[in-house]
Amino acid sequence: MLQKKICMVGAFATGKTSLVARFVHSIFSGKYQTTVGVKIDKKTVNCHGKELNLILWDLYGEDEFQKVRMSYLRGSSAYLLVVDGTRHNTLEKALSLQIRVEETVGKVPFILVVNKSDLTDEWEIEKVELDKLKQQGWSIILTSAKTGEGVEEVFETIAQKILEG
Repeated sequence: MLQKKICMVGAFATGKTSLVARFVHSIFSGKYQTTVGVKIDKKTVNCHGKELNLILWDLYGEDEFQKVRMSYLRGSSAYLLVVDGTRHNTLEKALSLQIRVEETVGKVPFILVVNKSDLTDEWEIEKVELDKLKQQGWSIILTSAKTGEGVEEVFETIAQKILEG
């Protein structure tokens, strides 16, 4: 069985841990838990008849006090760049992180995951900004770790991208 490492990166409190918990364990907790260092989970998915064991590295969120250690990304087959639709600064952080991640691991598949789609009336990120990124070839999926919307799609899509790569 193929095993592939996927890193979850983004600013703090964007929902990286909640997305992994929803995908792996089908649970959501409204209680915020800060990730210290890295938390590793795994789940097997079936993609076009192939079993793929996804090793999910949930990295602590980057903020003004700590930068993500790029060494955690070594060996990644792909990554998910997670932003919080209700906080515009998380998109700015994701854009700078994407450049640093690519410098570290090269051009591996990634998806921009815009989380908290259950709160679209509170969003600070404009559709036009996401459309510009799509025009640059970025894959973007809207999710809600709370409701589960888009979560399976994100991991299935990244698995397909890895197999196609």
